[in-house]
Amino acid sequence: MIPATRLRLPLAGVLRLGRPADIWFKPALSVVASVAPPNLLLLALGRLDLAMYTMAGSLCALYAHNRPYAARARALAWVVLGMVGGLAVSLLAASLTGDAVVLVTVGALMAAAQKALCDATRIGPPGNVVLTFISSASLFAPQHLGQVPGHVGLALLAGAWAWLVGMAPGLLRPHGPERRATAQALDAAAAYAATGGTGEGHGKARAATAAAVHTAWQSLLTPGTRPDRTRRALEQLLVRAEVALAAPADTDPERLRGWARGLRGTGRIPEVEAPRESADELLGVDTELAVPRRSLRHRLAPLAPLAARTALGSALAGYATLALGVGRPYWALVTAASLYQANLTLTWRRSIQRVVGNLAGVLVFAAVVPLVHLHPAVLVLSCVAFNFGAEALIGRNYWLGTVCVTPMALLITEFGRVQDPGSLITERVLDTLVGAVVGFVAAVAVTNRRSGDRLERTLAAADRAREDAARLLAEPHPAPRALETARRALAAALVDLRATADAAAGEWWQRALPEERVVLTEQSGHRTLAATVRRQGLAPLRRDTGRTTEDARP
Repeated sequence: MIPATRLRLPLAGVLRLGRPADIWFKPALSVVASVAPPNLLLLALGRLDLAMYTMAGSLCALYAHNRPYAARARALAWVVLGMVGGLAVSLLAASLTGDAVVLVTVGALMAAAQKALCDATRIGPPGNVVLTFISSASLFAPQHLGQVPGHVGLALLAGAWAWLVGMAPGLLRPHGPERRATAQALDAAAAYAATGGTGEGHGKARAATAAAVHTAWQSLLTPGTRPDRTRRALEQLLVRAEVALAAPADTDPERLRGWARGLRGTGRIPEVEAPRESADELLGVDTELAVPRRSLRHRLAPLAPLAARTALGSALAGYATLALGVGRPYWALVTAASLYQANLTLTWRRSIQRVVGNLAGVLVFAAVVPLVHLHPAVLVLSCVAFNFGAEALIGRNYWLGTVCVTPMALLITEFGRVQDPGSLITERVLDTLVGAVVGFVAAVAVTNRRSGDRLERTLAAADRAREDAARLLAEPHPAPRALETARRALAAALVDLRATADAAAGEWWQRALPEERVVLTEQSGHRTLAATVRRQGLAPLRRDTGRTTEDARP
């Protein structure tokens, strides 16, 4: 019998606050600039009842802030289309049937599709939650078939405005995302260099550095971007982060941190000395060296268990609140859909954070609702303020941002008509508790046995990538571009391996994971990476270079 992983549900650190994100103010200000004008215009026209539809498009401004502007333009366009498409399906369903069970079922299926697509495309925060909130709430909005085109058109117009808001910073700082990604890689490399490559915690720091460097290269090699002086300067700095990853003991951490600080401002990019020997060919590398991405179909396949969890948990949560007589089952549906993370352990953490944040947010709503009833303008400004607070705080911890998300969601229901605060608060608390409990039970019931299989495939891919790099290193004069391509492929495989291993470790009821083999594969792969960096003339050669390119499989 294959031993199963035990279910562990930790509480330590679930509510601990972290450091704010580097650009926490950018999504916060973007959502204000995107939400405020349409809502104020509707206020002036006396049509705040239409604000839910403009909010659908406006909230698209929350996405893609870490992507270079060429990639951001495409990503935001797809987000707007996805948001408007989900809204159109929901409004169409609402106009065709009033059966709450049917509407909950449609909402659950849409939530599963939105979760799978957001994870497969790695769109980033806020992921599927905002999409699911809008589409689920729209299912229960009174609607006639003839109103659907006009309401969808309002969302599309607001989405176009959100696209402009998201792209506007590129006029002033066109390389801002690439600079931030490179700065984060340098900071991570400095933290690893400070360990000297030895001691407790160096393995975690090495994995974090590899992931940050890989992310930065992906940013610099985004299709559609053209090489220029700024991008080449960033490549030179990123090479220094790779050198630190290969030879931490020979790297000055403070120098790396100084370069990172210089990148976060608006001044000139710090200049570094030119690399040695064959490394000159590395600089200004073309996008063809980027590791090719798998098709969307292949990226969706491993997410089937997660999509099944989302569909089942969301549907059961909605049905449960219907059985209890709650008037807004979509709140429970959205609560359940927002819980599901890469594995069961992370889903448990998110469940605790969601409940705590929602309950605290209900108290905030109870405190402010007397003020918003004074005048519609106060309602609009309060909603905008909570939008800003949610994005400013959610990077510290999910529950803290939810303290602002909850009153904002409750205030949106006031756009159409003033409602009884006591009823809203009671229903929201009940829906939160039901959604969290039922959603987590569904996550336990739908086990992800595929995570072990995926880890085996990722291990095999990392072994192949390491062997390919080692084979090139064994040649007397390997082609520089071939060696660089092999190094990129190996780096990407090791990052994918660590992410897959972490996700699999948080699941339960699966066969025991090959943890020792994962560690050995990572160690061997990083030694080979170090050897390729030295072979390219980026770092000083060591006497044990031959030892670092061994071909023995772990």
